[in-house]
Amino acid sequence: MPAYQDTELYIDGQWAPAASGRTIPVVNPATHATIGTVAHAEKADLDRALEAADKGYKAWRKVSAYERSKVMRKAAGLLRERAEKIGTLMTLEQGKPIVESTLEVMAGADLIEWFAEEGRRAYGRVIPARAEGVYQLVVKEPVGPVAAFTPWNFPINQAVRKISAALCTGCSIIIKAPEETPASPAELVRVFADAGVPAGVLNLVYGVPAEISSYLIPHPIIRKVTFTGSTPVGKQLAAMAGQHMKRVTMELGGHSPVIIFDDADIDVAAKTMTFMKYRNAGQVCVSPTRFLVQEGVYKQFVEKFVEGTKAVKVGDGFDKDTKMATLANARRQTAMIANVEDAKKHGGKVQTGGYPIGEKGNFFEPTVITELDKTAQAMNVEPFGPLAIINPFKTFDDAATEANRLSYGLAAYAWTRSAKTANAIASQVETGMMTINHLGFALPEVPFGGVKDSGYGSEGGLEALEPYLVGKFVTQAGL
Repeated sequence: MPAYQDTELYIDGQWAPAASGRTIPVVNPATHATIGTVAHAEKADLDRALEAADKGYKAWRKVSAYERSKVMRKAAGLLRERAEKIGTLMTLEQGKPIVESTLEVMAGADLIEWFAEEGRRAYGRVIPARAEGVYQLVVKEPVGPVAAFTPWNFPINQAVRKISAALCTGCSIIIKAPEETPASPAELVRVFADAGVPAGVLNLVYGVPAEISSYLIPHPIIRKVTFTGSTPVGKQLAAMAGQHMKRVTMELGGHSPVIIFDDADIDVAAKTMTFMKYRNAGQVCVSPTRFLVQEGVYKQFVEKFVEGTKAVKVGDGFDKDTKMATLANARRQTAMIANVEDAKKHGGKVQTGGYPIGEKGNFFEPTVITELDKTAQAMNVEPFGPLAIINPFKTFDDAATEANRLSYGLAAYAWTRSAKTANAIASQVETGMMTINHLGFALPEVPFGGVKDSGYGSEGGLEALEPYLVGKFVTQAGL
């Protein structure tokens, strides 16, 4: 197992401590032991990062898309080579099972490769002119230096999307990675640096999120902002960016409904959704949360899902048989306890789970609550933990109404054997993404983003590149 080392800032091609020497402790969520520190950036460090990003952008934008692609493809190869080491660091600092951590790193390499190739296809267009001898062109250019803010639940997955989109389009980037899980995104940055990304193009800082965002977002060097995190924080950052006319991509919270119709394959649905629910201990923005099951199969689905939940092995993240490990921080464990207690007060029936596990770490039982009133906290605020809520519904309209009741609209799931029902529910549910009869989210080539209070813009697919590009119209007449 590699030693967990202190994490430094990466600015203008150099790894270094903060100018002030300040650090923030990093805690292993499975043991509560301090395992290292991360450099605490302040204004002087941010000024250096901004100057570097400005210089890096002016140079990187001149590099052809073909050459940028070659550097990124090299980075993808290096990331695969280092997947086991980086996965180990992620499990130490974030807590997810080592299998999930390693797969996240490998998936990050796939994302880099996809963006590397798609960046070569950021085509402009020719517009037919009204007069002879006139050319009308739309040229795609990089928007400029980017400020990116990423969360702790997927330290590689979220950072790699933002870095890759910026680099493949010719932008420079300052990424504010999570202080709680700093080592794995730092190793991702190291991969790009070792692959040949020039100094200043990619910069990494850590510190107090509010201080960093309030300094970077209004700064005139920054031309685009991208954030993944909670809806309340996202709204604040989007408002700040709006005051300065900055482009914004926001991938915010969700409260994903799962609609199980009477004609669904209950065995497959229960098995698949059990896996998805407890992946990363439910700390996933698209985690299924509100299970809406039609009355004819309600009892059967609850029995199957509870059975699957009880079979989830909770334990040490380095045990390859572990299916769910610790929550990433003590805040999540406290929130889970509060959700369960509130659910009981609102008539919810705890079918299994509901309690912390052990005296050390942030472990919590996989939990299923049924027949929970709509006024309960967990029915309205994203639990972001291993809690599944299962309620019955009668008609199609009942399910669609409940699915759309909240202001969130990130992801949704549905299970039915009827093509008619599948088409109808896909049309009715207000969501940025919907997967029916399988798990189909988060591939590099498909869009990833929400509507309503779940944000705007995409972090995947062709749509992910557009916010990093400016369409410049050029018209020319022959002399």
